[in-house]
Amino acid sequence: MYRPNFCAECGAQIVRVRWRLWTSRRFCDACAGRLRRARIMPPLIACLSLLGLGLIAGRTMRRAPPQLIIAQKSEAAHDVPASAAVPAPVYGADGSATERPTDPNEVVSICGARTKKGTPCSRRVRGTGRCWQHKGLPAMLPPEKLIVAGN
Repeated sequence: MYRPNFCAECGAQIVRVRWRLWTSRRFCDACAGRLRRARIMPPLIACLSLLGLGLIAGRTMRRAPPQLIIAQKSEAAHDVPASAAVPAPVYGADGSATERPTDPNEVVSICGARTKKGTPCSRRVRGTGRCWQHKGLPAMLPPEKLIVAGN
């Protein structure tokens, strides 16, 4: 960084212990205070003008919002037969037809097989079997503790 020895305004010798980013490079402390506005204004005006140009350009390049259309629905849409309005049943959380809803009388239990962690598996299964991951493995808990209440 350039460190002058003399002030460009009054010619006094510049002696500074520490040169910082915000210290004046051309003027002594006395002249820098007087000429601070002249030193700060050009970059400030440039930044503000660039910001203004960016805002104006952004506003002019923006798409126009779609027009608001307010109208009543046609009566033909309300004359749909009741049999056509009922959609086919979709099972499962992801909409797959392979899953079926649980019958209220069906027994639902938890898997109960030993996991790697050493705890019983908590997946719900139909009947008293095991989940897909633990097929063929024995349960850790007795069968009466595996049945889920409320189903």
